[in-house]
Amino acid sequence: MYNTLIQIAQTEFADIVIKTETIGRRSGVALKLRLHIIDETNVDVWLSPDLNRYSYHWEQRAVRGVLHRHDNAPDHPQIATFPKHFHNGSEDALESSYIPDDPKQALRLVLIFVREKLRTSQR
Repeated sequence: MYNTLIQIAQTEFADIVIKTETIGRRSGVALKLRLHIIDETNVDVWLSPDLNRYSYHWEQRAVRGVLHRHDNAPDHPQIATFPKHFHNGSEDALESSYIPDDPKQALRLVLIFVREKLRTSQR
């Protein structure tokens, strides 16, 4: 699945993704995908082998002090879309998440969000 996501990032989001890499174990099995963004931030994508668990994490703390992450770890039962939730700016800023279950659609949604945030921050 990560190879498919790399292709999406490199072809559909070449304006914001400058490099892709898979991060894995010694056995060569990819644990996650890292997308290097033009503003020196990273989007990390982690998918469980059965694709039932995920995390789409845009790490920006070193650049602008915030993070954004969609994930479905079952740790916030108070959220209406439990276990799906969205960290909007910090670990403690929780919202409902309506991210698609399909990893391809989910990555597109995340990278569209990144693109829009980058555009609005440049104004």
